[in-house]
Amino acid sequence: MDIQKLRNFGRKKLIENNVEDSNFKSEILLQYILNMDKTELIINSKKEVQHDLEQRYISYLDKIIEGKPIQYITHKQEFMGLYYYVDENVLIPQPDTEILVEKTIRIVTANNKLLSQNIKILDLCTGSGAIAVSLENYLQNKCNIEIYASDISEKAIDVAKRNAKENNAKVKFIISDMFQNIEENNFDIIVSNPPYIEKATITTLSKEVQNEPHLALDGGIDGLDFYRIIAKEGYKHLKSGGYILVEIGYNQKESVSNIFKEYVDKYIEIKCVKDLNGQDRVIEVKRR
Repeated sequence: MDIQKLRNFGRKKLIENNVEDSNFKSEILLQYILNMDKTELIINSKKEVQHDLEQRYISYLDKIIEGKPIQYITHKQEFMGLYYYVDENVLIPQPDTEILVEKTIRIVTANNKLLSQNIKILDLCTGSGAIAVSLENYLQNKCNIEIYASDISEKAIDVAKRNAKENNAKVKFIISDMFQNIEENNFDIIVSNPPYIEKATITTLSKEVQNEPHLALDGGIDGLDFYRIIAKEGYKHLKSGGYILVEIGYNQKESVSNIFKEYVDKYIEIKCVKDLNGQDRVIEVKRR
């Protein structure tokens, strides 16, 4: 089968099996298998594909139909203009989370007091390390910055370390169950995209999402377990006037805000940042 015919075969097979973004996924998969970019596929459209590569492509199509995210096949995901290695041990970074990173960058660059000192940022529940690495990448030339990143999963930390190395980012990694092994207590900013899906809801999500690590999805019965920990312990690790920024689900603005309001003597200026679709996406709070 030549490249064009294999391309058409893959697109048709995914469409027939009601796979979302069939054209995109079949195209990206073929680029990955043949190690060609989009232009090269077009130029070489009549070139015959080796049988073993053809069979490999077809087998991966079956895995996509079964619900395996294509990023776990190609081991690649773009985030904040950088590329990250991902596998089954970490969540796949999503564009919505860029709002969290962008807001953090704005807080730093708009604050002359912060810019004039050494800044410490902690990325809690780092997963692939995309948040921590992106922050270091975009802030390293603007200020003196130390980025720390933690996760309970040693395998996730291994992935995050790989991404830091591949993107030339200086990040200090800590294996920790939330704040358990975090010894620093003078961070300027704590950021986190914690697990926030309600436990019973996970089984109703798409097959692709269900194939991501449940450890990084499950936020407990009401999806709020990790926000309670962050609110209860976070201020102990922040400087006075420091910030906490957490990603939230589209319907969690009031619930998460109310959790921080329980600590009225610790936090002020509780705000919500919307994403590009107008959905509530990030809660920002300030330590007294």
